[in-house]
Amino acid sequence: MGQAGWKGFCLSLFDYKTEKYVVAKNKKVGLLYRLLQLSILLYLVVWVFVVKKSYQDVDTSLQSAVVTKVKGVAYTNTSELGERLWDVADYVIPPQGDNVFVVITNLIVTTNQRQGTCAEYEGVPDGLCSQDYDCHAGESVIAGNGVKTGRCLRVGNSTRGTCEIFAWCPVETQSLPTEPLLKGAEDFTIYIKNFIRFPKFNFSKANVQEDKNFLKSCRFSPKNLYCPIFRLGSVIRWAGSNFQDIAMKGGVIAINIEWDCDLDKAASECNPHYYFSRLDNNHVKSVSSGYNFRFARYYRDSAGVEFRTLIKAYGIRFDVIVNGKAGKFSIIPTIINLGSGVALMGAGAFFCDLVLIYIIKKREFYRDKKYEEVSRSLKPARQRGVRPGRSPCCWRNEGSCPSRPAPPVSGEAPTGQGREGSTLEAEAKAAEPGQLEEELLEEQPQALPSRSHWKGNGSVCSQFPELARLRVWQPTTWSLGLSGKEQSEERKEARVCSSGGARGWRTWLGQVWPSEECKGEC
Repeated sequence: MGQAGWKGFCLSLFDYKTEKYVVAKNKKVGLLYRLLQLSILLYLVVWVFVVKKSYQDVDTSLQSAVVTKVKGVAYTNTSELGERLWDVADYVIPPQGDNVFVVITNLIVTTNQRQGTCAEYEGVPDGLCSQDYDCHAGESVIAGNGVKTGRCLRVGNSTRGTCEIFAWCPVETQSLPTEPLLKGAEDFTIYIKNFIRFPKFNFSKANVQEDKNFLKSCRFSPKNLYCPIFRLGSVIRWAGSNFQDIAMKGGVIAINIEWDCDLDKAASECNPHYYFSRLDNNHVKSVSSGYNFRFARYYRDSAGVEFRTLIKAYGIRFDVIVNGKAGKFSIIPTIINLGSGVALMGAGAFFCDLVLIYIIKKREFYRDKKYEEVSRSLKPARQRGVRPGRSPCCWRNEGSCPSRPAPPVSGEAPTGQGREGSTLEAEAKAAEPGQLEEELLEEQPQALPSRSHWKGNGSVCSQFPELARLRVWQPTTWSLGLSGKEQSEERKEARVCSSGGARGWRTWLGQVWPSEECKGEC
């Protein structure tokens, strides 16, 4: 970058930009602007304030407690267990009534297990063997039931067998019943009590109607939100599953309680909403679907030897999930969102500016009108505020103006002629209303001392500045420029009045008007 470039860059740091408002009479851009304003206004009112309620202060730090109870009994009669009545203490795990609990619906029971040696189950790959050296003593069977003893047990003349293990023998039975053991669990009831609190607003509520007689006979329904007693089969159906299918191998059901409270309204308007869904992968038949776990019950015989009954339980796991938010009017988010809306209005105006000065056909015309560079340097008369319809020479004097230009000095082109003269004459006719007279007077420079030899030509006033360079373009339009060069042509180009004229002329910064002080000088 050269010296001139660095100078221009440094000077540009002191430029100041201010807005200039231009009224563009363009119907298309105007229609686009109004549509953008309407869209932003609708977005602000409908979506921001009505739907999202962004005028509210929101508390999402919900504090919640859940208490659950399951009620119901079931009767079974099997070869392993015989006749048996199942109540809450038998089929609900854990019994504390947490927000996560399991209702057992199916069982695989292995009775009378005692610690000893026996063959590993054939379905365990790490327990298969051909010789004794395949079973390393003291090594546990991966995904098996015990620890290897170092012997390979084969049945008959078979070349393949299983390792002998030290475990609870006999090992677990793998046969699954053909139908759920607790088919009557579909009619069990689940009582879910939920207490919530929003600490920011110190607001608390529960999902239970405090009436014991009401709770004894009611059942939950979409119209009865404050009776949180659910039929187990209905919950499974609302989650999109069939009870007999899920009871066979188990599953995971989510009970979602949603609290969405508008605290600008009455507390009775803050109601819980329930949603039910199945969480385990039930759409694909895979090992990941279903839910099961194992537990044992231990006993001692008359000799004091411990034995146990191993139970592999299939059940329905219920996860009670509580979430919510509360909102209340606050002036701070209201002001923030209103400010955002006003900013979007400005974005709409910016987009319309881009369309106006870069896209439409007359973009260059609008661009010239919108962007203008202004400095305190001297300007042509058309930028100094010539009144429309009047000649610059008649700016301050209501008298008649010369009807023809002054005769040129020999060697000069006729005044007002030529390409530049025609151009300035057209610009003077099209000039817009300009600055006030007072503003012009403020910019007038002080006259320099007069030079007596200027009077000798009989046509120039003594008040002209010393370094002024005047060119007569037309009888009423002047251009003033400061220059220290070409002083040899001062006297030639300073001819102002016609040879027989009685009126003098005076100029300030390129603005020309009749001057009474100069009459005797011409």
